[in-house]
Amino acid sequence: MLLQGKTVVVSGVGAGLGHQIAAAVVADGGNAVLGARTEANLAKSAAEIDPAGHRTAHLPTDITDEAQCEALAALAVERFGGIDGVVHVAAWDSYFGGLEDADFATWQGVLDVNLLGTLRMTRACLPALKERGGAVVLIGTQSAVAAPSQVRQAAYAASKGALTSAMYSMARELGPHRIRVNTVLPGWMWGPPVQAYVRFTAHTEGVPESEVLSRLTERMALPELATDADVAQAAAFLASDRARAITGQSLLVNAGELMR
Repeated sequence: MLLQGKTVVVSGVGAGLGHQIAAAVVADGGNAVLGARTEANLAKSAAEIDPAGHRTAHLPTDITDEAQCEALAALAVERFGGIDGVVHVAAWDSYFGGLEDADFATWQGVLDVNLLGTLRMTRACLPALKERGGAVVLIGTQSAVAAPSQVRQAAYAASKGALTSAMYSMARELGPHRIRVNTVLPGWMWGPPVQAYVRFTAHTEGVPESEVLSRLTERMALPELATDADVAQAAAFLASDRARAITGQSLLVNAGELMR
């Protein structure tokens, strides 16, 4: 049990990766404190993960609001006595485009969620994390280090690249408190967003979904996409004591599409 007795705050819990990470925390013996903007999503996820309600707690949380971040951290301490880790999934990833068509007001919104929101949530958890050490796990993106050819998400990639840069500073700053800071960089990840992309592209082009999927997998060393659950397992490892000597690192979970 990687996370036996640990309490982990998970931001951005919906139907995909956030749910899988919270599920991995509970499956590995931990307590999961779920945050997201939509109460219905939180309640559904918690009920599926922990029907008895003994090992989960949840609270609607917009990470652009500092008070809401602090309230989620306070819930973790009140319910389970402390915080051992925080995994940041909450992100604005639905804005597409590059530089020429950029709406910089929207870019500012993306940065406020993906970069500053993550930092707000981390800072809210720091008093509890400092009490016994622990882990901060950032969910980044492969797009921050290698732009995909299928879609343009310049704002998302830039915000996540900035977050990875912030990781290095946080790892140095928080290391003396035995707080580790690492990033998981997913590539194409089989879950609700990619499933929707495959369906939409197949419908638009009038081709089978299998053809669209094969375009993605043919560039990978392994013959299938990583899944939300695969990325969740990597995050759970980095949140656990088995990664006690790992900090300031980025781990690609991408079926070998990009190797560094």
